[in-house]
Amino acid sequence: MSTIYGEYEQTLQDVLQDILNRLEAMDVSYYTANDDHLYEHISYRIKSDESMREKCRRKGLEETPQSAIHEIKDAIGVRIVCSFVDDIYEIVRRIGTFEGCRIVEEKDYIRHNKPNGYRSFHLILEILNSHEDVAGMVPGHFYAELQLRTIAMDSWAALEHKMKYKKDIRNQELIVSELKRCADELASCDISMQTIRDLIRQSGKGEER
Repeated sequence: MSTIYGEYEQTLQDVLQDILNRLEAMDVSYYTANDDHLYEHISYRIKSDESMREKCRRKGLEETPQSAIHEIKDAIGVRIVCSFVDDIYEIVRRIGTFEGCRIVEEKDYIRHNKPNGYRSFHLILEILNSHEDVAGMVPGHFYAELQLRTIAMDSWAALEHKMKYKKDIRNQELIVSELKRCADELASCDISMQTIRDLIRQSGKGEER
């Protein structure tokens, strides 16, 4: 049986692969120049048929390819996990230079974290692709949501997500407070690790002289 994406399901896979190829090429280029990687690992997915249909219903949209691919812009999802905060902003800067791509939305939850302590950098990327899109345009316009986090941010988010769906939790206010405290401590650790790397790099430049 066809999914909500209809005939465009394979196209979404192709667009996702294009994004992954660009990110890998970006990292190879950076490594060649700096002897270091921009990210530790990447995870990705095409939102499942069930999840996308539920999101359409929640937003009051028809369950059609038009809604799933153009109205809702996270059918393609990519998470990039980095070692250092500065790497996140360097990746965002480089993504903004990708040919045939345009950043249409940014949400910086690192500098402006959510009240519960959640930190991450989200962006919506519009990608031109040779395939026809749901509006009949060629090249087609497709969208992907990218989330960029440090290892610490990603670990916290995974644990918070897991605990959020536990039922009949006692002392919920205390748990929320403790999660926020942990998020703040991890953010402080990220800053310290960034400082240490900066000091190491500065020391290396001094030795080169």
